[in-house]
Amino acid sequence: MTRVLVVDDEPQILRALRINLVARHYDVLVAADGATALRLAADSHPDLIVLDLGLPDLDGVEVIHGLRGWTGIPIIVLSGRAGNQDKVDALDAGADDYVTKPFGIDELLARIRAVARRTSAQEAELAQIAVGAHIVDLTGKTVSGGVRLTPTEWHILEILIRNPGKLVSQRQLLTEVWGVKYLKETHYLRQYMAQLRRKLERDPGHPAHLITEPGMGYRFKP
Repeated sequence: MTRVLVVDDEPQILRALRINLVARHYDVLVAADGATALRLAADSHPDLIVLDLGLPDLDGVEVIHGLRGWTGIPIIVLSGRAGNQDKVDALDAGADDYVTKPFGIDELLARIRAVARRTSAQEAELAQIAVGAHIVDLTGKTVSGGVRLTPTEWHILEILIRNPGKLVSQRQLLTEVWGVKYLKETHYLRQYMAQLRRKLERDPGHPAHLITEPGMGYRFKP
């Protein structure tokens, strides 16, 4: 069941969207402010977020930046701001789509389905990722050759594979995997990256795919 987090400070909109989404067999979470939205996103890992920009505590664009610091969860912005610059700011921050209030529920549901389809297609692409002599399936959580990974190893590997070719900072990895209280524990990353290389790389001492960028972070090279 697809889990949707709806973030809006208008109770009637939250109620209407919850009723309509539940009726269509979505699992629905709601939040009335940005701080609650960020906490629910981290704790409950929704599949998609519908986000109002005009929140009482944080601007919606700030919430998008906060989310994009650690996750690629699809975000559909729902806002009464009709100006083009507001749309540009939200999309530049990492939103996937933008619906302007007042809106028709059928249009919003169609946008949700479209974003969910794109996400499903991207997930399918992650079912066959080559790392050394192994095939990693992030969706099924399997590695060819009978290799077994711990939950923490999976978490680190998934972050890297979902960002192919990109530098993923030590800060981002530590925050997402262990939490903000562990930002100085860089030895955790060295230990787990060494374990991943032993399990996945042809030559762990000279890795070709799980690369260290000294003092900065790590990179997955397909």
